[in-house]
Amino acid sequence: MPLGYKVTVAILNWNGINHLQTFLPSVVENSPEAHILLIDNASTDTSVEWVRLRYPQIEIRIHARNLGFTEGYNQAMPWVQTPFVVLLNSDVEVTSGWLTPLLARMENHPEVAACQPKIKAYLQKEYFEYAGASGGFLDALGYPYCRGRIFDVCEKDTGQYNEPMPICWATGACMMVRMADWHKMNGLEPRFFAHMEEIDLCWRWNHSGKQVWVEPASVVYHLGAGTLSKSNPRKTFFNFRNGLAMLFTNTIDKSVLWKVPLRLALDGLAGLQFLAKGEVRNCLAIIRAHFAFYASIGYWIKKRRKTKHEAISYDINTLEKPVSMVWSFFALKKRHFSDL
Repeated sequence: MPLGYKVTVAILNWNGINHLQTFLPSVVENSPEAHILLIDNASTDTSVEWVRLRYPQIEIRIHARNLGFTEGYNQAMPWVQTPFVVLLNSDVEVTSGWLTPLLARMENHPEVAACQPKIKAYLQKEYFEYAGASGGFLDALGYPYCRGRIFDVCEKDTGQYNEPMPICWATGACMMVRMADWHKMNGLEPRFFAHMEEIDLCWRWNHSGKQVWVEPASVVYHLGAGTLSKSNPRKTFFNFRNGLAMLFTNTIDKSVLWKVPLRLALDGLAGLQFLAKGEVRNCLAIIRAHFAFYASIGYWIKKRRKTKHEAISYDINTLEKPVSMVWSFFALKKRHFSDL
């Protein structure tokens, strides 16, 4: 264990020199109690050299190739020698004392596997940020939403979601994890590569009887879309394929028989919406996502069986609010978490 440290802040980097120059100084300044680890996914820019010269106290580990978010972190976890680790995106500005509430939650509550801070927008600091806001939730069809963000609508933060509470999922943009619980779940789903992987992991923790929390006393600011923009077809592919796989593998009761077909139909409607807007590549990305899911169905069946065999709880659904986020948002026009 790095001498005197309880927590490692692990930052995954891929050609992120601009983000590191902008956001890493806040991490170094505001994390004196943490060991900082930069995990590099075979960058071809000067980011590693810049960190090595500017911050020699930061540990740097380099993968031989770009392993994506999932395997980038999975294969780096043997390098973490502290009881807790924070997965932190390179485009996050942290604030003074940000680690204290997170660490207190983890140390005082062994039933908690992970927790996240309040995530606000770096460019609009009065508003919640898309990736996590003040805690993540799921509807019955596996669509994620947050306290402070439903689909693309982010609320202004007026303190309305300042209470710490158990949540369905914590954001991978900034998530403190108990290493023992990480290893019990074998980390992130390697086939996801990127997107939805932290939601899948938190769902599995809920099945295992563990809890996930948000601690809004800790605040960070996230730029977002640092690697792929929201409109990028590759991101569309990952979100739809991984979301479908996540729903299938973690819905361990018979409701999977109606949830997955309904989700497929709603995905089709999303594809038609992309087509109506002239976004043909995003429409094709959804089609490719479905065929990619079908092509790996044997793998996903095995994972579902394993999850079902090991589950001792299915309490994540007790944290749900609407049966369908799509219906609540588009039909009932509910735009705020507090309206649900």
